[in-house]
Amino acid sequence: MIDEGQLPAWIALFFGIYALAAGIGELRKPGFWTSMVGDFGQNSALRFLTGIVVLALGAIIYLANPWRPDDWLAVVVTVIGGWMIVEGALILAAGDLFLGFAARLMGSASRLWAILSILIGLGIGAVGLLRL
Repeated sequence: MIDEGQLPAWIALFFGIYALAAGIGELRKPGFWTSMVGDFGQNSALRFLTGIVVLALGAIIYLANPWRPDDWLAVVVTVIGGWMIVEGALILAAGDLFLGFAARLMGSASRLWAILSILIGLGIGAVGLLRL
């Protein structure tokens, strides 16, 4: 069993792995993210399932992560979990609008976003590892 004090570090490590892998995937095959957003826009069942999964994972993180205002990592992880709840609800309620916004936000700068994702992944993953 994971010590409650280590839970934010483990979640940060897994977020880091996710962000790193997603960024590498986009750099390896440019346009992957744009294609994925396009697929979501055309497939309502996929959009619905994604909304449920994101909302559920956010709720699990939000509820399981200890709230300790004196621990900045615990606060950041809780905020990320809360944002995932909001994001999942937005995908369920207005997925077409939300994904249209995401597509405009990504625009043609997918390489920049991929590099940013890699840097965030390395940073938050390192923080998680250092806290374990």
